[in-house]
Amino acid sequence: MPASSPEKVVLGIDAAWTAANPSGVAVVSKTNGVWRVVAVAASFKEFIGLAGDGMGSGPAALVAAATRLASRAPDLVAVDMPMMDAPILARRAADNAINRAYSGRGAGTHSPTISRPGAVGQALEAGLLAAGYPLATLAIQPPCRIEIYPHPALIELLGATYRLPYKAGNTGKYWRGLPLAERRLRLFEVWATIIVALDGALAGSSDFLALPPADARGRTLKAFEDRLDAVVAAHAGAMALDGQARPYGDATSAVWVPLTSRHARS
Repeated sequence: MPASSPEKVVLGIDAAWTAANPSGVAVVSKTNGVWRVVAVAASFKEFIGLAGDGMGSGPAALVAAATRLASRAPDLVAVDMPMMDAPILARRAADNAINRAYSGRGAGTHSPTISRPGAVGQALEAGLLAAGYPLATLAIQPPCRIEIYPHPALIELLGATYRLPYKAGNTGKYWRGLPLAERRLRLFEVWATIIVALDGALAGSSDFLALPPADARGRTLKAFEDRLDAVVAAHAGAMALDGQARPYGDATSAVWVPLTSRHARS
């Protein structure tokens, strides 16, 4: 029998706020009622390369690559980056709403400014809009793009009481006074816990998120973290597409956060 065609596809982007840093990318699809990971990469260039030659570059190429890899155009693009249809000059309704709900659990937002994400964010937004993905704030109407934030998404995915200590560059803050080897061990334990949770929501997550070697250097750790965040973004997008997420914000800006199982709508 021919393979079933995907019912839904989500492209997740862990967008860097500066041009100097790479952005992780993941595409997931839902077939026969099951969400699974299709492809994951640590940068736009790597992701586009997975789809083969002649894809070009930029946001439109990301969408084209996702379409080729998943055999269907994305219904939704979930981006870990502040997004608005108007210029972002300071804190937005979305930032304030997330802070009210999650700052007590260590998951408040950073304040966006005119320069961060600035031109990098504007270029990504413009490219996605030109590719046919307008911003969705209070309602999901595919095709569209949404803003997500990994910290509250992970809190809800794991049912955690507080933000998970999973950022490779912050182990000295998480576990002050411990030697590097012990901090690295604890970081890998957190990553492994996240991967197990993702595997339960997105089949095949563990296949694409093998932990780095124990002696990996910073760049390798950051690349893994970018891939992990891209899968988290894709999961949040999949939940939103399935009606299992809620927006925090207003009609101008909103962060979509997955619902825990006890709050999920059937």
